[in-house]
Amino acid sequence: MNLQLEPDVAFGVHPDLGVAAAVADDRPFLDEVLRKHHFRYSSYLDVYLLPGDTPHNTAVRTVARASREFQDVGLSVAADPRIVLPPPIPTPNGVPVRQALPGQSLTALTGELHGLHRSADVADVLEQIVDEHHGAVGDLEEFIDTAAAWCERLGTPDGRELGLHLRTIAHHVAFLGDQLVAAQLDLAEMPDVTPDNAPPLAEVPLPARHEVPSVTHTARSRAALAASPNRPAPTTGPAPPDEAVRPQAPAPNARRSR
Repeated sequence: MNLQLEPDVAFGVHPDLGVAAAVADDRPFLDEVLRKHHFRYSSYLDVYLLPGDTPHNTAVRTVARASREFQDVGLSVAADPRIVLPPPIPTPNGVPVRQALPGQSLTALTGELHGLHRSADVADVLEQIVDEHHGAVGDLEEFIDTAAAWCERLGTPDGRELGLHLRTIAHHVAFLGDQLVAAQLDLAEMPDVTPDNAPPLAEVPLPARHEVPSVTHTARSRAALAASPNRPAPTTGPAPPDEAVRPQAPAPNARRSR
């Protein structure tokens, strides 16, 4: 790519060292911002580098935040599009490595809906989410399955329990994907077009949702009910009502729909 003007900062990908940044001059502000975002200067290469163990998503967010900070003060920034390309997903020996594909964010797809007028166009956007090979639903199901396998690898009762819980969630995600496919097919067959006098989508109120306790709240509730390792168990007498043994809920069904 030939630039007519040299940018103040350029971000790129080094084949061996990862994400790098180069600056047009030695202004202290450029150095300060890059170091703030965990870039370190290499005098040997004359570029700034992120630590080699920086996760891919963290590196992408770091480049985006640093770029925004530079642009907010009027500096020009150039970035190699290959920065957003995710690394290949590890696979067992003998299985071909699966190359991850850069997909559109759900935020971008949601934004597209505001400019659409035909049902078939909405169906096309929804198809990108339920696509079998690189749709968001399938990727989410695979992520949860992988997280479950990580928990089970701990070899502890808590790890196995959480792994089972995550696989149940993956089952629900697969079911959700099936329902979205049905909705996508219905939209594709509808000849409807938004009327000219319809209000903007941004002005249509979204339906109210039931509040779901956060993971942190749930974890704190479990911790409050768990026995403290520093509190000795009573040796005589019946257990107090608030510490009585509660019946355990049956284990969730871990069957998968696909």
